[in-house]
Amino acid sequence: MTVTITEESTSRYVQTKKWRMHYNEIGEGPPLILLHGSGPGATGWSNFSQNMPALGQHFRVLAVDMIGWGGSDPVPFDERDNTEALNLFVDALGLERAAFVGNSLGAMISLRMAVHHPDKVSHVITMGSGSGGIKYFAPGDGPSEGMKVLFAAYRDPSPESMRRLVEVMTYDSKFADGELAERRSESARKTQVHLDNFNAGAPRGPGDIFTSDEELASIAAPTLLIHGRDDRVVGLEHSLKLVSVIPNSRAVILNRCGHWAQLEHAEEFNRLVTEFVSNN
Repeated sequence: MTVTITEESTSRYVQTKKWRMHYNEIGEGPPLILLHGSGPGATGWSNFSQNMPALGQHFRVLAVDMIGWGGSDPVPFDERDNTEALNLFVDALGLERAAFVGNSLGAMISLRMAVHHPDKVSHVITMGSGSGGIKYFAPGDGPSEGMKVLFAAYRDPSPESMRRLVEVMTYDSKFADGELAERRSESARKTQVHLDNFNAGAPRGPGDIFTSDEELASIAAPTLLIHGRDDRVVGLEHSLKLVSVIPNSRAVILNRCGHWAQLEHAEEFNRLVTEFVSNN
């Protein structure tokens, strides 16, 4: 039986050694840190509110706004160190270890945490993670279809742009409804400095998100790689590469699923996370 929660009732802030960070919290038990993707209006709550009640029955769930998003401190794009921000977040809350669950950008930062701070990472779970190095089937030098829509939505965070963003992020067009697009648009426009920082910095590159094959091969934490077969933002090939490089890893491929597995297949996602963290 799940419980009803609200953004306001779960909202928390913590001052780390460098940044003030916002997060939403529910539940008790082993810490489970949820990390959102990079789209405009993305927050821990917007990415995972539909998952938190179920996961909160088993874990202390912490859905974080990374620096430069949501209620966390604004930071210029090329000055961000997301891995260090999460390391300081864990320290500020007095956590010894946690399972990291990340979507897209959050997935790649989870992998970097497992490389650079392995003692603080009990498990890694990714959804739609990218990977560095050569790809045979993914777009070469240019951005994917989904990334083009994402960049456009940062420049114009209107409900219409957000509707196109939700549509390319998901397989089923039912998710591109007016309500979800309106919420993402409102969230994006709430903090203009986040939009300005992304638009100014994104053309110079992705920053501190990619991890080399050698680093990936050093990950000791049990790792679960979830990927939508129909992902138009980060292609399936990325997780196929990751599962071939990370020693203690496995992949789950979901058909009829886009970039947001936690939304489109919420019940299965919640079960996969709960069983993986509880049994590995």
